[in-house]
Amino acid sequence: MKTPPGPNSVWSSIVPSLACGYTLFRLLLFSYAGLTFLQPLLVEAQDASPAFGKQVSESGIKHSFLIAGTPTVIVGEDGEVKWEAQGKARDGFVLENGNVLVSIGNVAKEITMEGKEVWSYALAKENKELGTALRLSDGNTLVVERGVKPRLLEITREGDIAVEVPLLPETENAHMQTRMARKLPNGNYLVPHLLAFKVKEYQPDGKVVREIKTDLEELGGREKRNWPFTAIRLENGNTLVNLTNGNKTVDFDSDGKVAWKVTNEDVAGRFADPCGGQRLANGNTVICSYGQKDPKKPKLFEITPDKKVVWEFFHPKARAHEVHVLTTNGKPEGALK
Repeated sequence: MKTPPGPNSVWSSIVPSLACGYTLFRLLLFSYAGLTFLQPLLVEAQDASPAFGKQVSESGIKHSFLIAGTPTVIVGEDGEVKWEAQGKARDGFVLENGNVLVSIGNVAKEITMEGKEVWSYALAKENKELGTALRLSDGNTLVVERGVKPRLLEITREGDIAVEVPLLPETENAHMQTRMARKLPNGNYLVPHLLAFKVKEYQPDGKVVREIKTDLEELGGREKRNWPFTAIRLENGNTLVNLTNGNKTVDFDSDGKVAWKVTNEDVAGRFADPCGGQRLANGNTVICSYGQKDPKKPKLFEITPDKKVVWEFFHPKARAHEVHVLTTNGKPEGALK
């Protein structure tokens, strides 16, 4: 395991202070892809910076999180920006080494807290868009290319293609072919295809072994444009899917049936093109409302299994395409997103 970032990194200020004075002793516990490290950090007290947006929670919930979007920033539980990248990210994760992996400008890149780019992969010339960027447990990076040759790739640290899976998006519209692909524990890949109205599970050889249809009649059919954007395989085998233009989050069981769903009727209109999302350790779900333009409604919100909104993030201009929630009231979250 790599050494966690040093005293001047984002991690030294991302969780609440444990003591006051000239120096603050903080504990960092962060888990990612099954890896956990504990590191005491000694940092100098700093003058407070203006808050980035506003977190609202009647129960006192505070999160630190990465927004992949406009802008691409890490926000601490104190509301301060801890890190920022240039450009509009489509996907992003804070890695267990403290660096940030993002997909920006058709390049997947790993960036340190100091802003140094230490790894990258650029979109192939024949294709049009690069979306997903996900670091795998073996060190490879999963990316997805959209265009004339839609494909899922695993790229090595040296930049070589280790795995190539041809994708079947059922459309030549490059922008609408795929969104956030993820690798499953069984070695297969979960890929949302928007205009196919399907989340497909691919084997490494490209064979589709399962399809989850999002144009079910009980969801309003294709007329409601239930385009799958983020698909998360849960521990119970169900699949949580954000249906972006359909303004829904749906939990599908292993047979593709609706086990649970949330719509704008449940959350007073907070959905506006939900894109990214994350299932938290407590079973709640954080949802990105990427298209939200109403200043009275949040850009991110957290909802319980009984459909109660318990946390919201407001910002006048931010657009959250994806999110990685890092901590909740000082306790680390995983990366089930």
